[in-house]
Amino acid sequence: MENQGRENGLAAAVAMLVMPDAESRDYLNDILQFVDCQVNTPESPEQLQEFLERYADHSPSVFLSSRLPVEERNSWLRAIEQASPRPALIQVQEGDTDEMLMSGDVLATLRLPTQLEAITAILHRAQVFSESQRQGEAGRRPVELFRSLSGNSRATRGINKMIEQMADTDATVLILGESGTGKEVVARKLHYHSKRRGKPFVPVNCGAIPGDLLESELFGHEKGAFTGAINARQGRFELAEGGTLFLDEIGDMSLHMQVKLLRVLQERTFERVGSNKTIRCDVRIIAATHRDLEEAIKQDKFREDLFYRLNVFPIEVPPLRDRSEDIPVLVSDLIARIEHEKRGSIRLTPAAVTALTHYGWPGNVRELANLMERLAILYPYGVVDVADLPEKFRAGVKLPQPGASMEAPSEMSASGSGPVTLSSMPRLPPEGIDLKAYLAEIEQNFIRQALDESDGVVAHAANRLNMRRTTLVEKLRKYGLQRASDSA
Repeated sequence: MENQGRENGLAAAVAMLVMPDAESRDYLNDILQFVDCQVNTPESPEQLQEFLERYADHSPSVFLSSRLPVEERNSWLRAIEQASPRPALIQVQEGDTDEMLMSGDVLATLRLPTQLEAITAILHRAQVFSESQRQGEAGRRPVELFRSLSGNSRATRGINKMIEQMADTDATVLILGESGTGKEVVARKLHYHSKRRGKPFVPVNCGAIPGDLLESELFGHEKGAFTGAINARQGRFELAEGGTLFLDEIGDMSLHMQVKLLRVLQERTFERVGSNKTIRCDVRIIAATHRDLEEAIKQDKFREDLFYRLNVFPIEVPPLRDRSEDIPVLVSDLIARIEHEKRGSIRLTPAAVTALTHYGWPGNVRELANLMERLAILYPYGVVDVADLPEKFRAGVKLPQPGASMEAPSEMSASGSGPVTLSSMPRLPPEGIDLKAYLAEIEQNFIRQALDESDGVVAHAANRLNMRRTTLVEKLRKYGLQRASDSA
């Protein structure tokens, strides 16, 4: 029998059938074995716990019949809840009148009789769920990692190198770039890798605070300094003492406030509103804006002397459309963040990721992050293909029409020049072809290219191929390919 499960993209999985009806159990057992799923039939909740512990690393799934008596069913559910990591729970409905489990722990409901496509879709979701559970148990994504600037493009590598050079200095940094490109991520990484790491990082959105309140927000005020000032209050400069003050959207600051800020940068002193007491400050300033400040200077909307004070070390963050090769890495990082925050999980097919690289991203990384959150809500622990993406993200992708011959949506040709269509695909020769050997040759070719482009670093090559590093290592061993490095 062909390995149907591997053909459907499933890793070797393990299923536990908790079903009192022998006929339904045998029916489901045959289908699961056909897709290369190892099936177990525990006879008690205690034995189920033993099985779950034994197969914890094999994405175990529990298929629980809705026909079980309530007390018996609760015993099985308690055994599932005590397992760590928790397995995927699939409810099996064997009849229209079966009582449904009203539980948020149920990943999916399988109605019998069923179809092969429904089984594989559920097993895909179970696999994604189990991966996210194991990652959560291992705590693999500490919060600090989300302060990184993800991507393998030349532009991103250049920015990360500049951050390494500048992080441990006190030089003022001006971050330039469109909204949503990750300017605050750059600022946080600068702070995190500096000697000020143990002190506060205080962000201020200068464009979101009215001009007449910004002075009090930055420098603080004394009691009675103005109407409504019933108590004295520290400003952001005082709160950031010893650390970093991030002035976001500084291009929207009024000229009046620009003068006051310039004085603080020059003298490192300020006074609270309503006070004549001078306060010294030890704060590193990082500013950011999406505006063209040099053009604003020409229009007398931004002070030239302040610009040169801020522009000691400029970092320009390019828009996402100019670094589309970062998208697979960003998708993986954003999904990991969703998992870390226990808000579910999602997986995208290579074709879906490729489709995203052809989109213009006017909202940049912020728009991509919002899309990942939306997909995780719409397809919890599911696998998203091109057709599942919102329409605007697949505008340049041809989807197969009902009854039409299949094209390869959103896949890039070997030359990278555009989407593969039937007219550009190799034709089947009259004498036929060994398809398995042909596809293996193509796979080896792409693996070699990914390794070459990643300087032999397996982790980076795996990102290029949108697969896990361990999967790529297995393929390298399978094909006898040499790898120069196994480090990230």
